[in-house]
Amino acid sequence: MDKKKIFIAIHYLEVGGAEISLIGLLQSLNYSMYDVDLFVYSHRGELMEYIPEQVNLLEEKGCYPYLEAPVTKTIAHGHIGLALRRLYAKLRYAKYRRSHSCHDDFPLHYIIADTVLGALPQIGRKEGYDLAISYLNPHAIVLKKVKAAKKACWIHTDFSKVGVDAAMEEGVWGAFDHIVSISADVTKGFLKVFPALENKIVEMKNILPEAFVRERAGGVDEESVLKEMPRQDGVVNLLSVGRFCYAKNYDNVPDICRRILEAGCRVCWYLIGFGSDLQLIESKIKESGTQDCVKILGKKSNPYPYMKACDVYVQPSRYEGNAVTVREAQMLGRPVIITAYPTAGSQVADGRDGFIVPLDNKGCADGIVSLLKDPQRLRQMEENLKHGDFSNRNQTEIIEKLFE
Repeated sequence: MDKKKIFIAIHYLEVGGAEISLIGLLQSLNYSMYDVDLFVYSHRGELMEYIPEQVNLLEEKGCYPYLEAPVTKTIAHGHIGLALRRLYAKLRYAKYRRSHSCHDDFPLHYIIADTVLGALPQIGRKEGYDLAISYLNPHAIVLKKVKAAKKACWIHTDFSKVGVDAAMEEGVWGAFDHIVSISADVTKGFLKVFPALENKIVEMKNILPEAFVRERAGGVDEESVLKEMPRQDGVVNLLSVGRFCYAKNYDNVPDICRRILEAGCRVCWYLIGFGSDLQLIESKIKESGTQDCVKILGKKSNPYPYMKACDVYVQPSRYEGNAVTVREAQMLGRPVIITAYPTAGSQVADGRDGFIVPLDNKGCADGIVSLLKDPQRLRQMEENLKHGDFSNRNQTEIIEKLFE
């Protein structure tokens, strides 16, 4: 029997939730059934080396590597047409923002893709594929630039919380044969914005590469981790990992931490990541006087040793699709506390493999304090996590639905 041919596209493979879950998917596929071409727009990121050898990594092509590069660099490499289109996209987005309220730059991705499509060459095999997958938004590129019998795109976030212009984007989503949602709650959020697309939804949980996470967790000398995240008598080390952006809510961590301290709990809350909210978070730390207990460790190519070393992992997000970092912390046996964002119920079973606390700052702080003052509950949580399977590797069976 001939193998089914699959094309998969993603921007790059730096450490991030969607990127990690793609590696998990690739490491779990049955390659006796599938012939997989992977197109990474820009061959960069710590996860490139974890692409399975059975996957055919396509070469970079045309101006794809410069879709997110600085405009000056794009021009220096001769892609003047792309640079001009990107500048025009920024003007379009500025006009869009004047009439729309946006907490994040989510609509910018659609506008850039729509504007630069004319500068992009076709990608993949000329004869086409049985299935083409766009793993990360914007999805217009795979829709327009890849030949395939069936096409599928992924939802990784709660669309009811991002600044999506449904009238502008529905045509792209609706042109795909299947829209893959990573949880039931993510599906609900998406259908609040695009109710007419319900018949296209296929639910498939993120697959995490458990061996990869455990191997990397032991890949850094413990002493070097403890220099940055030292243990102090009577102090609980909290950790959060993720992009410094509105969705992750790290700008409220200093105030939450201040409230925890005022309630009599000694904590040090470490933040690993990078992003546009860095200066905002730094100003909030100064404003709240929490310089000694909220520490920004910056970007880490390997955050897993820090997850393994922390006492409690906290996900204080305003909204999430299905936070990969939460499951990674669970894999490593760390008690997890998450805020009650709309999809939280599909993320953890409250009290069994994680704890859900209120999203507002006071409620969040009170919830964390309650748990820290009951160490037996945290120890029981660690015991529960030893018996859990957080990889979802059986989800690969759902791939077959995407050929229908």
